[in-house]
Amino acid sequence: MRRGTRRSMTVRVARWSALHPWRAIVGWFVFVVLCLAAGITAGMNQATSADFRVGEAGRAEGLAARGDLQIKPLEQILISARPGRRLEGRTAEAADAAVRDVTRRMKALPEVDEVAAPVRSKDGRVLRVPVTLKGPEQEGKKNVVPLQAETEKVKKAHPDVVVEETGAASVSKGVNDQRGKDLAFSETITLPVTLITLALVFGSVLMVGVPLLLAITSIMATMGLAMLASHLLPDTGVGMNMILLIGMAVGVDYTLFYLKREREERARAGGRLSAEALVEAAAATAGRAIVISGLAVIVSTAALYLAGDVIFDSLATGTILVVAVAVVSSVTVLPAMLVKLGSRAERRADKRRAAGKPVKSDADKKPGRVWNALLTPARKRPALTLCLAVLVLLGLAAPAVTMKLKDPARDSFSREIPAMQGYDRLLHAFPDLRIRYQVVVAAEPGRAGQVKDALRDLDRRAAADPLLARHDRPVIKTSADGRVSTLDLGARHATYSDEAAEALDHIRDDYLPATVGKLDGVESGVSGDVPRGVDYVDHQNQKLPLVLGLLLLMTFAMTVYAFRSVVLGLLGVGLNLLSAASALGLLVLVFQGEWAEDLLSFVSLHGISSRVPLFLFVILFGLSMDYQVFVVSRIREAALNGVPTRQAVIDGIAASAKVVTSAAIVMVTVFASFVMLHILEMKQMGFVLAVAVLLDAFVIRVMILPAALLLLGRATWWPSKAVAKAEERITRGYAAPLDESAEPQVAGAGTAPGR
Repeated sequence: MRRGTRRSMTVRVARWSALHPWRAIVGWFVFVVLCLAAGITAGMNQATSADFRVGEAGRAEGLAARGDLQIKPLEQILISARPGRRLEGRTAEAADAAVRDVTRRMKALPEVDEVAAPVRSKDGRVLRVPVTLKGPEQEGKKNVVPLQAETEKVKKAHPDVVVEETGAASVSKGVNDQRGKDLAFSETITLPVTLITLALVFGSVLMVGVPLLLAITSIMATMGLAMLASHLLPDTGVGMNMILLIGMAVGVDYTLFYLKREREERARAGGRLSAEALVEAAAATAGRAIVISGLAVIVSTAALYLAGDVIFDSLATGTILVVAVAVVSSVTVLPAMLVKLGSRAERRADKRRAAGKPVKSDADKKPGRVWNALLTPARKRPALTLCLAVLVLLGLAAPAVTMKLKDPARDSFSREIPAMQGYDRLLHAFPDLRIRYQVVVAAEPGRAGQVKDALRDLDRRAAADPLLARHDRPVIKTSADGRVSTLDLGARHATYSDEAAEALDHIRDDYLPATVGKLDGVESGVSGDVPRGVDYVDHQNQKLPLVLGLLLLMTFAMTVYAFRSVVLGLLGVGLNLLSAASALGLLVLVFQGEWAEDLLSFVSLHGISSRVPLFLFVILFGLSMDYQVFVVSRIREAALNGVPTRQAVIDGIAASAKVVTSAAIVMVTVFASFVMLHILEMKQMGFVLAVAVLLDAFVIRVMILPAALLLLGRATWWPSKAVAKAEERITRGYAAPLDESAEPQVAGAGTAPGR
């Protein structure tokens, strides 16, 4: 660092870490332990049912809750004959005995609110015992465990019949258990690929362990912090998934960029610089870029809070925390580790020099044949390359126009979950139980009679609707104070089907206004699985323009701040939109139809999960800033050293080619592993992110970005004049020392300290 130049905070922290390596290393692990200990002590604050309420369905649930008539967790204990038998004779006696046993056991459990009388299917083959749990729906998956234990005991005690349990609570617990197994399976895939990729980059087993160690410890620290944060923003169960998904990706990436630049500086210095000088050089280049990139991800992800949804709040919190911790680890403890590992590398280099052997410099390496082939079109014919690449991506994006957003409900869950197998058998025997619409009406106590009459009228109209299930008598309930009344209606369609949504429209737009709507001074609404899903999708559609608008603005602002270029800001926004749109197009092509169901093991919703597009835009815009910052900063660094913009573009992309490719492979591996999971929404998220990163790394950054920059030339840096001044100084025969205090130098542009 030249005298008279103020060191940035990143450089000062890195220098301290290099000078006190053991303090930094021990301090980091103490920080990780403290975060975990604090999180475990505080515990996780789970979101309640009220936190999930949106739209009319949420308002109706609130009304029902006033009278304690809200939909409660309902489990169904199914008792049927063995295959090839009927419930008659001794089998019928065994079934009756099992019913009595189930009823007795369930009534004795403190978690159970009510055990209803057994109901026989129309074909006489199945008996079901409805068991209502205490508490709100959201707590059902926790309270259902004792019920499942008792069901297992009944199953063993009555081997002559088949006893199984299903319901929203047992399905939710099964999904959670399956998610845990899936994540463990995902790790067994991602870790070996990450190890192999890092080994190819560094050629050293010891250096491979550093990125993984920091990524894993960053994830551990973040889990503790997430538990603390849940007391401000309740956790929905998906935050930890994001910590694992994003933490491994950015944790390895940030460390990879820093390590690669430090090795370049060390090889280029040839033993002439001290360890702290090398760390300063890496901190002023890759370290500063990591901070800017991390801030970009954090700012982009923060846009999710505008969605006004507890699930997105949880996703945003987990992502922001893990990225922040990954950045901190990269600029604090990583320099200390580099000092310790660097001395070993330097000793090997000294031995090679003493033996008269050349020491290869990472900085001087040229891209291989594959990269030469990829870069050749942009270098030789930038206009044609730009046009063709953009047209290809627009073609991939075209199917996104037909995208249908849907809320994946219980019907889309994996049939490997035992409770889902029971769910299918329940619906086969009792098809009218698939969908439940709850009409809720709140009025003054003295009007309870009028409300009941209106609900009976609504029930008669609904009974004549072929989209709704027929029943013997209306299921109407009134609260103890007479203020709230509910009517239950059923249907046989899948929760995500068009028929289910159309039936809801009939209730809300036709039957409710014609009956309850004619009463003055009453408040009403419709809730249930289908209304929740429909209202949730509408809610997301309303919030999407706001979130996307802020996201575009923040991406533009961060790029302009990083590079002092409005042109690059506009280009970055356009490229991000292009990669996101093309990824969405491929997502629709694969998941909205049925042709890939067997290939990827899923049941098509004939639509896309409503959370996926918004999640893609936010996460991709943040992560793509990694490549934007690291690639463009190398180009700008060369340009600020007087290299003509055209040559700077070629050299900058060549210099970052290997590390960007490696980072992309790690990210794609992590994301692609989620395609193998059982949960459809996670499949879609993993697929779309993996595709987006692939397109961003190998099409956007290798073809479109260099072609655009080559065509723009010096105009790339407008309105900044720093590059033009640097080129002029070279033209006049002067060296090009830079005034680093004049503007933020994302890549620490200029000569390395101590050169």
